Amino acid sequence: MRVRLDISGRVQGVGFRPFVYRLASGMGIRGWVRNTPTGVTVEAEACETALEEFETRLVSELPPLAMISSIRRTRVRESGSTSFSVLPSLSGEPDLTVMPDLAVCRNCLEDISEPSNRRYRYPFTNCTDCGPRYSIILGLPYDRHRTTMGRFRMCPECEAEYSDPSDRRFHAQPNACPACGPALALLSPSGRVSAMRDEAMASAVDALKSGLVVAVKGLGGFHLFADASSEDTVSRLRRAKRRPSRPFAIMVPSLESARSLCAVSDQEAALMESSAAPIVLLERNGRAGPCEAVAPGNPYLGVMLPYTPLHRILMDDLGMPAVATSGNLADEPICTDEEEALERLSGIADLFLVHDRPIARPVDDSVACITGGRMLMLRRSRGYAPLPVAAPREEGPSILALGALGRNTVAVSRRGRVFVSQHIGDMESAASLKVMEAAIADLRVLCGAEPELAASDMHPDYVTTRLAGSFGVPVVRVQHHHAHALSCMAENGLGGPVLAVTWDGTGYGPDGTVWGGEFLRVEQGGTFSRFAGLRRFLLPGSPEEPVDPARAAAGFLYGMGVSIESAWPDPPLARKEIRILGAMLEKGLNCALSSSMGRLFDAVSSLLGLCGKATYEGEAAIALEHASHGIGDPGTGYRMPISDMAEDGSLVLDWEPLIGAVLADRDGGVPAGTISARFHRTLAEAIAEVARTSGMREVLLTGGCFQNRLLSELSVRRLEEEGFAVHTHCEVPPGDGGISLGQIWAAGLGCVAPEEGIGVVPRHSG
Repeated sequence: MRVRLDISGRVQGVGFRPFVYRLASGMGIRGWVRNTPTGVTVEAEACETALEEFETRLVSELPPLAMISSIRRTRVRESGSTSFSVLPSLSGEPDLTVMPDLAVCRNCLEDISEPSNRRYRYPFTNCTDCGPRYSIILGLPYDRHRTTMGRFRMCPECEAEYSDPSDRRFHAQPNACPACGPALALLSPSGRVSAMRDEAMASAVDALKSGLVVAVKGLGGFHLFADASSEDTVSRLRRAKRRPSRPFAIMVPSLESARSLCAVSDQEAALMESSAAPIVLLERNGRAGPCEAVAPGNPYLGVMLPYTPLHRILMDDLGMPAVATSGNLADEPICTDEEEALERLSGIADLFLVHDRPIARPVDDSVACITGGRMLMLRRSRGYAPLPVAAPREEGPSILALGALGRNTVAVSRRGRVFVSQHIGDMESAASLKVMEAAIADLRVLCGAEPELAASDMHPDYVTTRLAGSFGVPVVRVQHHHAHALSCMAENGLGGPVLAVTWDGTGYGPDGTVWGGEFLRVEQGGTFSRFAGLRRFLLPGSPEEPVDPARAAAGFLYGMGVSIESAWPDPPLARKEIRILGAMLEKGLNCALSSSMGRLFDAVSSLLGLCGKATYEGEAAIALEHASHGIGDPGTGYRMPISDMAEDGSLVLDWEPLIGAVLADRDGGVPAGTISARFHRTLAEAIAEVARTSGMREVLLTGGCFQNRLLSELSVRRLEEEGFAVHTHCEVPPGDGGISLGQIWAAGLGCVAPEEGIGVVPRHSG
């Protein structure tokens, strides 16, 4: 008997064909296995009982990184095969799961650590269980000549491993060794080669120990490395990188090293040591740590383990924590090749540790944390992208989503799956736009998705909104917070109705105002209504400008009838600037009506003197969250009553008693940390109260405000105490990095018509 098995899922680049070969050969099954554009096909010939066992073991004994979505079984004519073989891959239109880059495995770490091994200290060691994937793939099916490793011809020993079914490097496409693979070089800022191979590594380590900054070409781009204990070096790096206060991530030699700096739970340790190996936000343990300039005033550190052999050798030789921040200037894309790095990082890096394996596309480090026992994705990139998320329907048009403006991703859908790109960043420069366009082209090619619809944000001035019309297909404009809600519903597999708490900084509302403090009721078909929202206030200046926390505070104070000039004991702005803000608000000049919860965080942070001038998006809110760190029971929270209905029939959450109480506590000498803790508790209680009023039992927490660990934990706890089923993000960020997924769901569900409305239905109570 002979059967054909057409297998789809995560089955290329994960050692699946070698696994099938070994399983079949060990069971005496005859036939073949090959990669195809849609997955892997197996033809197996044996008695019926053996074939049934073979199929069962295919599913139950999968390699660690493989995942089968479906197996289609067809009986075919017997061919009289006498053995089992691996056939060359078939080309054609792809319909595959493209694997992300994988952290180095334990076996490869042993190889590079053993002096007698031919790969001892070789920085580009890999096997079928680990190594580069997405960052080197040029086309599918996944074969060496369709990767950036195609330029490196394997030596006889590597070729023998690659061809030996019993070897873990059997069909490992990036397979290489010192004799035939990529090599290191150390460059001066002028591009002159000063050392090669292990000497280059040794010189780079010496440079780091002497206080220099070294740009290191890694897996998906360059890092800027520096001694994390040197205040002078890290401060110099901050000035050169134009990043005055945003925290830097650090790389540590080992998990034990991380534990010497931070409290590391079992969940956090497992996340750090996973095949994705993201940066994990860890709470400092109060003992000696990196210098203050690494993460000024921050009770947390972003920590990652070495995830490639190159990084492991570097960190083992260095023997201490190092800053490992993206190789770019603030708000620019990460550098990926030597020529680009020498140009763009000139004046930042003192030396460049590079290699000659090309990077096909920039892939930043992912960032995550564990909050309330759940993983929260903050930036989805290396190790995760472009793994798919479920689409709203198995069939339907292929959709391209362009996301929003900040911390952006793009996505495509095809045959029941949504492929979300790696983190791209803020879409405010020509370089970022170029990276986004390349990411779109990559997803179209690698996923075989030729868009029949394009989806974008509603905001008329976003570059992504304007770009959506350039693809020659109908365009769906999706309201920003609607997309947030659908994104969370998508990854939690929810229909409706649900109450989506969508809190962030800025989103273009259907009424032309700036939304950001919304409670949306989302129905089974994806349509939504605004159930409740933060009371509106005037925000002086353009809502798209970098937000000055004092500007936000002025808007709230004006709405309360409180004097702006006397609101701060130590004003963060010059008196003239405060008067100008007052005049703008009085006359309504260059002011936007807003319901933004993000701006409420900014305002309270400013009024408490925690953040005068924000140097990056979210800095004021982060300072407010961190002020509450270590505060025990802060006592009773403040009032934030639900008041009369707004014009659209939605309920209004009134911020005025809250800010009044914050000012009274501040002026009464209550510490800022205690006020912050009470503020967060008040918001969590307000969420629970609105949820009770809604009559719905399923509640989602989404939007950039829920990257705040304290707000998220308090809100989940209060809602669960009230018996609600609470859903948060895990696979994509709650912030704008998850918008593209929600846009595809809006377009795929058909709840937003192309170039028409935004899917709003009349409000009704639950």
